[in-house]
Amino acid sequence: MNTQTPYTRSSLRENAARHKVQISMFFVFLLLWMVYLFGNWRVFSQFQIYRAFLSTIPFIGIMALSATFIVTLGEMDLSFPSAMAVTAWVFCTLISIGTNIWLAALVCLLTGAAIGGFNAFFVTKIGIPSLVATISTQFLFRGLVNVLASGQGISLTEVSDTMFAKLAVTKIFGDKLPMQAVWFALLAVLCWFLLNRHKFGSYVSFIGDNKASAKMMGINVNLIRTLAFVMMGVFAAFTGILSNLEVKYFWPNQGEGSLMPVLAAVFVGGTSVTGGRGSIFGTVLGALMIGSLEAGIIAIGLSGFWVQLIYGAVMLGCVTLYTITSGKRGEE
Repeated sequence: MNTQTPYTRSSLRENAARHKVQISMFFVFLLLWMVYLFGNWRVFSQFQIYRAFLSTIPFIGIMALSATFIVTLGEMDLSFPSAMAVTAWVFCTLISIGTNIWLAALVCLLTGAAIGGFNAFFVTKIGIPSLVATISTQFLFRGLVNVLASGQGISLTEVSDTMFAKLAVTKIFGDKLPMQAVWFALLAVLCWFLLNRHKFGSYVSFIGDNKASAKMMGINVNLIRTLAFVMMGVFAAFTGILSNLEVKYFWPNQGEGSLMPVLAAVFVGGTSVTGGRGSIFGTVLGALMIGSLEAGIIAIGLSGFWVQLIYGAVMLGCVTLYTITSGKRGEE
């Protein structure tokens, strides 16, 4: 007798589909790296190029990790680049007036949480679709930081030798491994645990799959959505701290240009744009692919004019592969 319930069989099919997607994305990642290696063996057989990737990709990857929860919920947050700028301004301004760097970092992270809560208020309480709400707050926060900073930058050279800065962005193992890569790895493990082994992740997936059913099951849908937006704000703030300490300077245009790479990393990694299914492992692979494309394209001898074309081709190919392997072809 088959003792499996329909829910159990459905769960098994869902897990099998998820594993197929992740394995497929991993092979796409390997294929891309083989193209790099054959295109310019001299560059990609040396560690220097990978050290450069490990210095830059975490800034995309950390925000993409948090965005995975937002997208899995069936929501969207387009304001995180501007949130990154506002929180970075708070961090750098506090340091410039003599505030302890640890306290400045704490206030920066709390500001990020407040920004996430601000977004969540309009989505959960007012009922504005998250896409519309965060487009609006993207302009709001960008305008705010431009007004506050008056177009002026802030130097951080005086704190570059502090313990906090060394824990944030120094290089370890003989200057071979940037600390931001370590933070990216640690946060990836934490986010994987939250999404796959914690009830918060189960609620996120359940809400993204069927919000009405989640409410009927007694899940506090608005609380989970709010926590996801707060998490996005905190991760954006943390990325702003790392980015500022890396370059030792703040500019009001901080975060501009990060929107598309972050979202591309999430979607290339196999997280469903319609919600209900997310992959932290896929997002990490997506960040590695998206973050290495431009340098890889130039290194193999193609001009910069090819960058956007290949970006689009890789994204379209990965999303197509995801749709085929997940068994969602033809679904409305």
